[in-house]
Amino acid sequence: MSDWVEACAAGDIDEEDVMRFDHDGRTFAIYRSPDNDYFATDGLCTHEKVHLADGLVMDDIIECPKHNGRFNYKTGAARGAPVCVNLRTYPVKVDAGKVLVQIG
Repeated sequence: MSDWVEACAAGDIDEEDVMRFDHDGRTFAIYRSPDNDYFATDGLCTHEKVHLADGLVMDDIIECPKHNGRFNYKTGAARGAPVCVNLRTYPVKVDAGKVLVQIG
């Protein structure tokens, strides 16, 4: 089983926003939903490897800043052209005000 890794403080991300998190040579995106829940996906778009943390979050959608492809950040599902490959998602929990991601 993989370890939980501290990504950030819960207050570091505004509601309906995303931030970049780099760990062990990999890039992740950490999201805070309008319902104050936290989610994590791979941090690069599956279309052209652009950083999703530079994108726009609306409800449960992250829009890539390069070609406006969209993903559901809760499920990783590709939701709009030109993206057609889903994002990998990761379990997230909040403990003592810290956002932890299970990377495996």
